[in-house]
Amino acid sequence: MHTSTLRVGFVPGVEPDRFLRRWKSGRRQAWLELVPIPLSRQREALAAAEVHMCFVRLPLPADDLHVVPLWEERAAIVVGTENVLSLLDDVGDEDLEGETEIPAAHPDDAAERIAVAASGVGYTRVPLSLARLHHRKDAVARPLREADPTRIALAWPREEDDPLRQEFVGVVRGRTPRSSR
Repeated sequence: MHTSTLRVGFVPGVEPDRFLRRWKSGRRQAWLELVPIPLSRQREALAAAEVHMCFVRLPLPADDLHVVPLWEERAAIVVGTENVLSLLDDVGDEDLEGETEIPAAHPDDAAERIAVAASGVGYTRVPLSLARLHHRKDAVARPLREADPTRIALAWPREEDDPLRQEFVGVVRGRTPRSSR
């Protein structure tokens, strides 16, 4: 009998399925509900209690949040398959000289920018996980050598900390029901 539900949000590029499997394998008393959240709303979703916790992409204003940094995402560029940069294994800033960058217009426009890059207009920078999420046959992603990675973290309101949330943190960090903190 499930007594409660833990709603966990995740931004595009995060694949929370493995955490759901770990949660279920532990035969826990609470349901785990995964909720996709647009990047532009990651902070708002927590503040409005739409989700109890959220996998977020840093940076994030976090004075009132617990934030557990988890993993880094490699930076990448996406170009059309006809672009000469598509022939490289990875790309450096020197390779981008003279190329047209398609900048972000808003936090949730990765798919649109990748579509424009696929048309051959130029390149766009995204975390490699977003390049994979929005993969197209007419575009390729190449890792950026010198670029800083982005970071994924698990965040939740400080005043809403409880054993259920701590149990999920343990699942995300790889603790098993038999391991101690």
